[in-house]
Amino acid sequence: MNRYLQPTRFLDFDTPAVRAFAQQHAGTGSPREMAVRLNLAVRDGIRYDPYSFRLEPARYAASDCLAAGSGFCVPKAILLAAAARAVGIPAKLGYADVRNHLTSPRLAELMRSDVFRWHGYAALFIDGRWLKATPAFDAGLCARFGVKPLEFDGTGDSVFHAFDASGRRHMEYLRDIGEFDDFPYEPFAADMREHYAHLLSQIEARDRKAAAALDTDFAPRAG
Repeated sequence: MNRYLQPTRFLDFDTPAVRAFAQQHAGTGSPREMAVRLNLAVRDGIRYDPYSFRLEPARYAASDCLAAGSGFCVPKAILLAAAARAVGIPAKLGYADVRNHLTSPRLAELMRSDVFRWHGYAALFIDGRWLKATPAFDAGLCARFGVKPLEFDGTGDSVFHAFDASGRRHMEYLRDIGEFDDFPYEPFAADMREHYAHLLSQIEARDRKAAAALDTDFAPRAG
């Protein structure tokens, strides 16, 4: 289990901010009790934001997600796993391709798909078993979309609901990618470039435009 308790490039709980976050929200008690509190802290304390998607490696460090206060499923799972390790709970990172039948029209247009590749979750070792915890969608987002927030009680897996509160088809798991002791950035990035090249191009163009506007705002003015 030692490999699942170490800080890594992405699970950087050796940084003061991540360690403080873990200690503050885990509190005291059994590993199960601490894991439940940490999952809730990441789920609702870090706002879900799919539009924060970028490919720079630094974006996937737990400390970056914590500093931003928002992120999509992959960095949020990394933060949860890092926080768990910080308080002595062995943790891994897991990935699967999923189809979101309730994807918003705006996001579906950007992605040109309702398939989310490399959906991320954390796997925590509690009471002799590996359990899946999915802290992606915060309670506020779930309320807006009529989806019940995912609960994690430390006794069973917490994975996306197949149907929403109204009986509509919600999340469908398509492919299990596997579980890892650190974020497998290279295969993740390669898959993103292959399947979401159009989205990345739009993001890069928008970022260049924003950077140019910022340069203009701070440029010396004549006279």
